[in-house]
Amino acid sequence: MISSRLGHFFDKPLAPLVRRIPLTPNQATLIGFAVTAVAGGVIPFHPRTGGVLIITGGLFDMLDGILARNTERSSIFGAFLDSVLDRYSDGFLFIGTAAYCVRADVGYAALISLGCLMGAFATSYTRARAEGLGLEGHVGLIERAERIVLLVFGLLSGWLIPVLWVLLILTNVTALQRIYHVHKQTPRRHSPASVKERRPEV
Repeated sequence: MISSRLGHFFDKPLAPLVRRIPLTPNQATLIGFAVTAVAGGVIPFHPRTGGVLIITGGLFDMLDGILARNTERSSIFGAFLDSVLDRYSDGFLFIGTAAYCVRADVGYAALISLGCLMGAFATSYTRARAEGLGLEGHVGLIERAERIVLLVFGLLSGWLIPVLWVLLILTNVTALQRIYHVHKQTPRRHSPASVKERRPEV
């Protein structure tokens, strides 16, 4: 996965530069989210422009982590904010691609895009829920970085619908992989105390 292999790759090369940037990590997170949200609104009308905006938003999304680590301003709330806004960003992008498919008179592809969104949310939630229970959930074929790279490729190349099919399969397979991985870590017979944890989400 891209994030696990290249997570801190740019920290040292960019350290002298980021220390001069007059932004906090949270401000970089918010700017990246705003640009990505705009990309979602642009995609139905100008998909290639939307792809360029996603790249721009992704640069800010990468910058917030580099800023946090190199300026010693990492925070629990910053990590939380980044994760929450990533979910909203996914929503904007896949709803935007669904709207593009409707405008292009390819209605079935809009459903594929919404299926990608479900897979993206399930991929993120399965890991978060597993780690909230003290289990390991960081497995699977693709994470958000790979989803964004594939989506940008589809938008810039004009092969959006084939890419959506690929994302539909990979995101949901990843979620299933994480469910199975958590299942292997948990006992087959639960105590009454652990059963209480299986309450509806609110």
